[in-house]
Amino acid sequence: MTTATSVRHAVTVAAPQDRAFTVFTRDFNRWWPRTHKIGPAELAEAVIEGREGGRWYERDVDGTECDWGSVLVWDPPSRLVLAWQLSGEWAYDAELMTEVEVSFVSEGPSQTRVTLEHRGLDAYGEKLEAVRSALDSPGGWPGILEDFARSAADPS
Repeated sequence: MTTATSVRHAVTVAAPQDRAFTVFTRDFNRWWPRTHKIGPAELAEAVIEGREGGRWYERDVDGTECDWGSVLVWDPPSRLVLAWQLSGEWAYDAELMTEVEVSFVSEGPSQTRVTLEHRGLDAYGEKLEAVRSALDSPGGWPGILEDFARSAADPS
């Protein structure tokens, strides 16, 4: 469900809740799209540090690190909230903050419902509609969640 100031999508993952959380966080680099980066060089690694106050960032092949935001809530294996501090031009902006909340709800021993809500998009002002449309597009959160679901279902 998408509202004027948020984007919300869910996916059912063929993995237990703890594995789904671990793949989303610790194994973030394994499934994050290589094209979704803000630095000028090729993406080497995408990282979510596993603690409240941790960083959420990219490390590029040239060694440059580009912050995306920080970890606001770390509640394994059920919930994660990230500060998204990327501008409408897809650059880090310490003065801007929206939130990405990801919840993991067990639907049995080997299935988890993962819901992602990117909220507070009114912070983008006049760029709200353009940013919301990008986040809600197949190349945005819906496609990213599908990539995650495939990775979480793969035991290798």
